[in-house]
Amino acid sequence: MPFIPHTHADKESMLDTLGIASIDDLFDEIPKEIQCEGLPDVPDGISEMAMLSHMAKRARDDSAGICFLGAGCYDHYIPSAVWDIASRGEFLTAYTPYQAEASQGTLQLVYEFQTMLASLTSMDVANASVYDGASALAEAILMAVRVNRKSKSRRVLVPASLHPFYLATVRSIVTHQDINVELMALEDGLSAISDSVLNDAIAVVVQQPNFFGLLEDVDALTTRAHDAGALVIGVVNPMTLALLKPPGDWGDTGADIVCGDGQPLGIPMASGGPSFGFLCTRMAHVRQLPGRIAGRTQDKTGNWGFVLTLQAREQHIRRAKATSNICTNQGLLVTAATIYMTLLGPQGLNEVASACVRNTHRLAERLTELPNVSMRFDAPYFHECVLDFEESTDAIQHRLLNSGILGGYPLTGLIEKGDQAMLICATETRTDRDIESYYRALSDG
Repeated sequence: MPFIPHTHADKESMLDTLGIASIDDLFDEIPKEIQCEGLPDVPDGISEMAMLSHMAKRARDDSAGICFLGAGCYDHYIPSAVWDIASRGEFLTAYTPYQAEASQGTLQLVYEFQTMLASLTSMDVANASVYDGASALAEAILMAVRVNRKSKSRRVLVPASLHPFYLATVRSIVTHQDINVELMALEDGLSAISDSVLNDAIAVVVQQPNFFGLLEDVDALTTRAHDAGALVIGVVNPMTLALLKPPGDWGDTGADIVCGDGQPLGIPMASGGPSFGFLCTRMAHVRQLPGRIAGRTQDKTGNWGFVLTLQAREQHIRRAKATSNICTNQGLLVTAATIYMTLLGPQGLNEVASACVRNTHRLAERLTELPNVSMRFDAPYFHECVLDFEESTDAIQHRLLNSGILGGYPLTGLIEKGDQAMLICATETRTDRDIESYYRALSDG
């Protein structure tokens, strides 16, 4: 639908109908002292030709070269069919499927997405997605508080190896609801918890792989948490689940709630967003799961149909009864992820994950042949790892950028001597030639 601006006559007619003198009178309830008097920092407009020239230059500036950056957002190959299909009008402009009879395609896609995520995580049920992985973890913690009523402490244990953006988001959302977020000890990059810390905790958060790319002993952490009466919240990268044990199988009984970010499943890096978060749980806790759930049923003639079966948010029930007010599902990105998982299938996901592991290990082995580069941690890692350097990562990154390489994520302020440490990643898109280019760029310095 084209945008047709109101004419002066349209505005005058509207004002006459309302019985007011000016547009400003519509906002007379807003105190003058907080009203904005113009936008002095916004420059004047430019011509379309000048704008296109400017944006073309910006686009060229955004071309950073070979990407070895991970840290929660990964440079995976996305088959052309994914966004060709997701960009069709019926997907691109679709909104919340309130009317099932008019939304069967969207509802079926959400149902398929939920089924795939539940299978990938080995959980009973998944919702229709939330904003991103960080807010999904905050929702998971709030959900754990509602589920674990035996604990009176309002304490949630979070690993110090959790993604720092996730930690900041969690603190922003849950600490204002009287929930204490306590960091667990860190030993050689891995989580460590004592019995005294576990005492009366509501939940324990376990990230696998953790922010440093290391593989946690998820079985031991899960069993210890459950033995102490705490729930376990798993934070996972969905791509890694093609190879790693799914959180539903951790320990003796599996995680209770699972969340993460779906960006690896067909979503472009796009300078860090947007993405979508997923949230899965056990059927026993489904009433506390925020968001929407699509279900499949049969009509009286035996034909399959799809409906929204659970909608525990404020748009559908009384606000005081809602499990969340910020759990909007990311419909378009979920569409792309569902197409991506359908195209690759279990074998394709396994091959992509395996290639990521091989490439990152090959990269780390090659770079640590240099005398001024070493591994920070000895624990097994998946497709990210931390390297230490004898000079600052600022200097190294500038040198790599001059060679057309995004070298990794600097860890300044996150770990000891972080200004000389960097988190590197090599997905299935990186070739032997790319790895050799990285090696030469470092060795030339």
